[in-house]
Amino acid sequence: MNRDVVISGGGPVGLMLACELRLAGVDVLVVERLPEPDQTIKAGSVNLTTAEAFYRRGLLPAMDAVVQRNFAQIQKFLESRGGGGPNAVPVGHFAGIMVTSGGVDFDDPAFRDVGPAARVVVIQQQDVEAILAARAAELGVEVRRGVELTGFDADDDGVTVRLGDQELVRAGWLVGCDGGRSRVRKLAGFEFPGTDPAITGRQALTELTGADALPAGWQHGTGGLYVHGPTPGRILTVEFDGPPEDRDAPITAQELEDSFRRVSGADVRVTQVHSATRFTDNARQASTYRLGRVLLAGDAAHVHSPFGGQGLNLGIGDAVNLGWKLGATIQGWAPDGLLDSYTTERHPIGEWVLEWTRAQVALMRSDVRTKALRQVVTDLLFTGDGATYLAKKLSGVLHRYPIDGEHDLTGRAAPDFAFADGTRLGERLHDGRALLLDLADDAGLRETAAGWAGRVNVLTAKCDSEPALTGVLVRPDGHIAWACEDGSTAGLEAALHEWFGAPA
Repeated sequence: MNRDVVISGGGPVGLMLACELRLAGVDVLVVERLPEPDQTIKAGSVNLTTAEAFYRRGLLPAMDAVVQRNFAQIQKFLESRGGGGPNAVPVGHFAGIMVTSGGVDFDDPAFRDVGPAARVVVIQQQDVEAILAARAAELGVEVRRGVELTGFDADDDGVTVRLGDQELVRAGWLVGCDGGRSRVRKLAGFEFPGTDPAITGRQALTELTGADALPAGWQHGTGGLYVHGPTPGRILTVEFDGPPEDRDAPITAQELEDSFRRVSGADVRVTQVHSATRFTDNARQASTYRLGRVLLAGDAAHVHSPFGGQGLNLGIGDAVNLGWKLGATIQGWAPDGLLDSYTTERHPIGEWVLEWTRAQVALMRSDVRTKALRQVVTDLLFTGDGATYLAKKLSGVLHRYPIDGEHDLTGRAAPDFAFADGTRLGERLHDGRALLLDLADDAGLRETAAGWAGRVNVLTAKCDSEPALTGVLVRPDGHIAWACEDGSTAGLEAALHEWFGAPA
C-alpha cells in the first residue's frame, strides 16, 4: 500500500493536518492506537488564532452550538458564586491571576477585524476532535483506529511504516502527531531538550460535597493552588512536591480529595470521579520539527504545563502551517526551502509557550517572596494596559512570522477583512488555497498573479474595513505574505515566487 503521507495520531492536531492535506489534494492515512476517542478531561477552550483557523475552513457553524451551550453553563455557575455578567467573562489567566473581559481594551489595533471567530472560545477538546473527525470523513481521509505504529524505516525517497505486528505501508512522508511521549519522535532520533518537572497537577470532573462556599476560579492556598469551576464539579489542584511517582496509575476519588483538601483547607469530599488526569510542568521542545522525511507537530514537537491552555492552540497552529507546505512539496510546486520554513516559523512560537508556562510555575509558588511578587504582577494585570497585554498574548494576535515586507501587516495573521458585498475574508479561504486580494480593481496586479492560477485565487473587491489597502497576498494558513497601500505591485512577484514557486 502506498500513501503520500501517514500521520501517527488521530487527535485534533493529526485530524486538522489530515484535513489540510486533503484540501491540497494529498492522499493521507491517519493511524490512531486508541480504538475510541479519549474522553479524559483536557483543554476546555481555544484562543482567537485557533478559532480563526477553524473559521477559515468553514468549521465555525459546527462549533457555535457547542460554544453557546458551554457559555450558558459557565454563566450559570458563576452566577451561583455571586459572579456572572458580560464583564465577568474570563479571557484567561497568568499563574492563576484571572483577567476578565471588562478590563480589556478590545479597540486595540491588534484586535482589529477579528470577525465572528471571536465568539468561539469555550469549547472542549473532545468536541473539537469530534468536529474535525466529521470534517476529515467528509474530505475522504482514512482514519484507522485501534492501529498502532510500531516502527518505521526512512530513506531519501520515503518511509516504510510498520503497523501492528505485520502490516507495512510505504509513504512519501511520516508525521508524528502522537503526543508528548511520541514514538515517532523517539524512533526518528529528534533531540528533545528542556527542563524537568517540579509540580504535580490534577484535573478532574467530579461529584463534590462541601464545596458550596468555595469561590470560583483560581485560588492560592496552602502549598499550592486550586480551581473550582468554571463548571460544576470541575476541580484542579497544583502542588509543588515534585512529579508523581507513577503518572499513569489510576486516579482515585481519595487522591483527588486529599490533594484538594491540602491546598484549599476546605472540608470537601469527592464522592464520584467522571474523568481525571495528572499533569506536570515538564517543558521540552524538539530542536527541529523535521528530520528528512519525518516531521513532528503538536505535543510530539513540544510539551509543557497546561497553564493558559496553549497546547491545543499550538498544535492546531502547527497543523495549518505544515499542511499547505507539505501538500505543495508533494504536488511538486513548492519553492526551495518551503518545507523547512515550517520549523523556522513555528519553533519560536513553541519556544515562547514553554517560557510562558515556566514563568507561571515560578509565580505560583507559595513562599513569602513569590507572594510579594505575585501581588505586584496582579496589580499590573488589573490595569487596562496589563489586561489588554495579557489578552493579546493569550489570543495569539501578537504572533507574527519572519516574512520580509515593508507593510506592518506582513507576517501577521490576516484580519478578517469586511468586503463591500457583505462577505468577510474568512469565508473566502475554505478551499485551503492562497488568496490575492485586489482591493483597487488593478489589472496590473491581476496580471502579475496570473501565472499562479490554481495555487493562488484572486478576489477583486472593495474592503470597507481597511480602505487604505490596495492589495494583500494571504497564504493558505491565513498569514499575510505581502501587502501594499499605494497601488504598487512592487514586491508581489517576489512574494509569489518565494511562497508558491515558479509560475505554471
